[in-house]
Amino acid sequence: MRKPFLVLPPLMEWIRVAVAHTEHRRSFSVDSDDVRQAARLLLPGVDCEPRQIKAEDCFCATRKLDAASTEAKFLQDLGFRMLNCGRTDLVKQAVNLLGPDGINSMSEQGMTPLMYACVRGDEAMVQMLLDAGADINSEVPSTVNKHPSVYPETRQGTPLTFAVLHGHVPVVQLLLDNRANVEGALQDGAENYTETPLQLASAAGNFELVSLLLERGADPMIGTMCRNGISSAPLGDMNSYSLAAAHGHRNVFRKLLSQSEKEKGDVLSLEEILAEGSDPGEKRLALQANSGGTLRTGKAKLRALREAMYHSAEHGHVDITIDIRSLGVPWTLHTWLESLRTCFIQHRRPLIQGLLKDFSCIQEEEYTEELITHGLPLMFQILRTSKNEVISQQLSVIFTQCYGPFPIPKLTEIKKKQTSRLDPHFLNNKEMSDVTFLVEGKPFYAHKVLLFTASPRFKSLLQNRPAAENTCIEISHVKYNIFHVRHFLFCLLHRVLAHTQHRSYGGKTDLTKAC
Repeated sequence: MRKPFLVLPPLMEWIRVAVAHTEHRRSFSVDSDDVRQAARLLLPGVDCEPRQIKAEDCFCATRKLDAASTEAKFLQDLGFRMLNCGRTDLVKQAVNLLGPDGINSMSEQGMTPLMYACVRGDEAMVQMLLDAGADINSEVPSTVNKHPSVYPETRQGTPLTFAVLHGHVPVVQLLLDNRANVEGALQDGAENYTETPLQLASAAGNFELVSLLLERGADPMIGTMCRNGISSAPLGDMNSYSLAAAHGHRNVFRKLLSQSEKEKGDVLSLEEILAEGSDPGEKRLALQANSGGTLRTGKAKLRALREAMYHSAEHGHVDITIDIRSLGVPWTLHTWLESLRTCFIQHRRPLIQGLLKDFSCIQEEEYTEELITHGLPLMFQILRTSKNEVISQQLSVIFTQCYGPFPIPKLTEIKKKQTSRLDPHFLNNKEMSDVTFLVEGKPFYAHKVLLFTASPRFKSLLQNRPAAENTCIEISHVKYNIFHVRHFLFCLLHRVLAHTQHRSYGGKTDLTKAC
């Protein structure tokens, strides 16, 4: 049984956090899930599932509405609840309660009954709603004028988007069979401000959904534009290649590449068929048009792959980075350094050798301050820790290339200064002592210089004594044998230091024998 919490958050904190969750989903009332999310943040060790997309109960209606509008609002809420219970035999009765828009009515969250059914993965209900005339390409509105509780994350979402988002493959198959737009809310020639179904499936790593969407014509080159113009991506958008690479889904990334190559072959064969039977001049124009289109497509794909290469390197998925490099995508200094750092941390020696060999492929325009501040320290660290001769030679070549053709100045050897040390013979030697300890009635001879450096306690003991030729100090709380132990330890330390100095000049005295 878990112990009760010693200190519970005050009531005002509960209200503040719960209201913040309510305002985030643009609702007018706090529900039980808002309280659970507040507990997840305020109480240690408490966790709960993320909030699910579902129709919210209409607990209250604004007082600005008249009686008829309020009644219609409650009836619509009842209709959504009837459809969300999964009873296909109640579809007809529920549609009559939804209002003038019928089966395509939207809740305050901007979602239709078909969208809610796709979120739940209810294949039978989806089929019933489609048979009843539900709009298969309806979108969650972007504005909040008519639907004030629209989630910011669900704007422009379609039924196919929600089915893919929750990984319901049978529902996705059913929607595509009924001619759902495979690109979601994207219109031809328009800018895309939301993720396409293929982007969502690629980010989730759902290989089955990615394969299905590609078969139905989904374009992996489509990226998402940022509404405020601020993006973390260098080229401004995140397409399916970048999302799969950033999340480390190597099999999905390879599937996207193989599909694009297949489409390229199909397009060429189709144009050859269309060019058949025409005169030589028309055939030549067709081939020129084909080469120009291929060139434009090649540039766009190169740009997409460079973006994917950047994200895979940033997130440490070096295998995907190497796959992209094998396609002929050039290195940038940043992606090369990030890949080298990841391989060094993961101790992947063969990949380190391949990356060092590829350094010469980086163009000189890429040499920025990052090479000095991050690159050279990283490579010197690899050189210092690596015992592989091939890696050491490759690094020496890189250092030579970075240094340039200038002659290396002569390096003068820095000699260590000899430090003076007192001989251990000063200990317990009557002739060389200037301090005498009386321990258990027995004399023990010492030297002030050695005692001052031995410990702060000896130093304070001698500082309070008057200066004399031979100071005699009586020790009553320490036995005589303890002083002999100190004597042996000092002699051992002296021999170890002598051994260390001898080794620095090329000697090979055994440390064990010295001890």
